[in-house]
Order: sequence, then structure tokens, then C-alpha cells
Amino acid sequence: MRAPRFWWQPFPTLPATLLRPAGIIYTSVATRRMHRTGEKADLPVICIGNFTAGGAGKTPTALAVARILDAGGESPAFLSRGYGGRLPGPVQVSTPDHSASDVGDEPILLSRTATTIVSRDRPAGAQLAYESGATVVIMDDGLQNPSLVKDCAIAVVDGATGIGNGLPLPAGPLRAPMDVQWPMIDAVLIIGDGEPGRQIAEEAERRDKRVFEARLAPSPEAIQSLEGRRVLAFAGIGRPGKFFDTLRDCGAIVEAARSFPDHHRYTTAELGTLQREAEARGLVAVTTEKDFARIAAIRDPRPWPELTVLPVRLRIENEAGLRNLLLRRINERRLRVA
Repeated sequence: MRAPRFWWQPFPTLPATLLRPAGIIYTSVATRRMHRTGEKADLPVICIGNFTAGGAGKTPTALAVARILDAGGESPAFLSRGYGGRLPGPVQVSTPDHSASDVGDEPILLSRTATTIVSRDRPAGAQLAYESGATVVIMDDGLQNPSLVKDCAIAVVDGATGIGNGLPLPAGPLRAPMDVQWPMIDAVLIIGDGEPGRQIAEEAERRDKRVFEARLAPSPEAIQSLEGRRVLAFAGIGRPGKFFDTLRDCGAIVEAARSFPDHHRYTTAELGTLQREAEARGLVAVTTEKDFARIAAIRDPRPWPELTVLPVRLRIENEAGLRNLLLRRINERRLRVA
């Protein structure tokens, strides 16, 4: 779905106000659900989630956490619901056996770094991770999912948008009221600059939650290849505008920007239209890694060798502090069950 603009206004607008009664019902259901008692997995569980619907940078954060844990001597396995995929799981993602249409776009990206399990039943997925030889589970999303006990939960926040108008779905972007979500987390990770993100960081500190800051950075090779180039950019992610801004920061000249809903499943007709426009205008077509994973899943896609993918990586300012938090929570969990 494409998030409505009024979600991200700093104060409730008329549409948000009209939807507030529905938000009250949603709040009641979400609150009861989040307070259910979950199962304890055989492995420590690190949850990477966010307060709101839509993209905030969970997948790049999960990848960064996996690299940190791997360097710390752990063998992490990702656990994902597999949004957008057809397989309910539990199943271990294997490429080229699986595509984004099978398991979703995010698991395809995650599987390039570590063992990745897709399972709508999270406890069953954690069990498969244990059987695969992992030493710790990294849940990509699932902060509001109560089925597994989390040993450490990190909420990822887009610094530019924060929590929007601060209202629960459908009046705003919150997956549950903040008073319900704050006790569920151990830390927040603010990605990028912005007053909304600073406000969340200040509130987190008042609540004795750890605060980390980071930013998404394209690879140096991508920056060099796109600097000064005229591009047609397209993306079906939570905030396509952030992708377009990143291209501009790389020095690319964004002459055409095409936005699609988050997790959009492209058709061959749509891709053909984009390709023809890029070729007719002499533009370099650029998209995200997530979008490319979905494009690659299309059966018999029309070859598009000129399509460029922009890889990005999360750079965490206080990476040592985050590493210490993660390893401490993992060790505390092991001591409790020893």
C-alpha cells in the first residue's frame, strides 16, 4: 500500500481526525495482542522492528546487526515473515531455488548475508533456525508480534519522518500506541537527520532507552558511476522519495522519478514502459536492491541489461556500543537458561 500523506503531517489533519474512531478500535486489538505471552525460542532472539507501518530501514539494520554478531563470533540466522511471498514456511531461503514471489523481496536480500528462514509461524521458524546450526535469531520486523519472547528489541526510526502524526492505524502510521510500544523495546536506532527523529531520541532517553544513530550510504563505486549522470529513478519501497534524495546526494541528476507502493509487484508492461522512457530520453534507469529482487522474480522478464541497482549500507555511528548491547543481551539470555 502507499502510505497517505496525512500520516506524516506533524499534527492530525481532517482525514486523520475522521479516522480516529477506527483507530481506537485498532488500538484496542493491537494492545491486547501485544500483551500476549510468547514462546521462548531455543536461541536468543534479537528483534529489529519499527513503531510505524512502512519502511524505516529495518532490512539494512538487520544486515548490519548480522555483520556485528558474525564479527563477535556468533552464527546469526534471519527470521522473516516473508511479506509478499507465497510460501508460509517454515522454509530456509535458497537462491536460485527461491525468488521474491516465493519468499518476499527482503528475505532474498538477507539470504546473501546469512541463513534466512521464512515462516509466518515465528516459533516454528526459530526452531528451524536452531536446527540449521544458528546461535542467534535476528527477526526482521515483528516488534508487534507477540509469538516469540525477544531478548533484545530495537526500533528503527526514520529521522526525517519519526512517528508522523503520532496516531495509530488507520488515522496515522503507528502500529500500536506509543505507550504500549515503548516498554517493548531496549533501544532506538535513528536513521538520518530530522527534527522528528530528534524528538524520538529525546523521548527514548527520558525513558532510559539506548539511542543509536546511523545513516544509509551508497557504495563508493555507485557514487562514482552515477555522478553527473541523468537518471530515471523508480522505486516501490516505504519512502521512494528517500531513494531519490540519495541519488541526488550521489551527484546524479534525477530527471524522472517514478514512485510505486511498498513491495510493489511490477508487471512486464510497467517495466517495458519504464525502459522505453529511459531509452527515449537517454536516461540511466536506476532502482533499489529490493525492487530489483522483485523484478528478477518475474517469469520470463524482458532483458534490461542497462538497469542499474543502487546498493546501500548502513553506517552506525556508535557501532561498538550497539555491539556491546547485543552481545550482553545474548549472554544474559544464555546465563538464564544455563
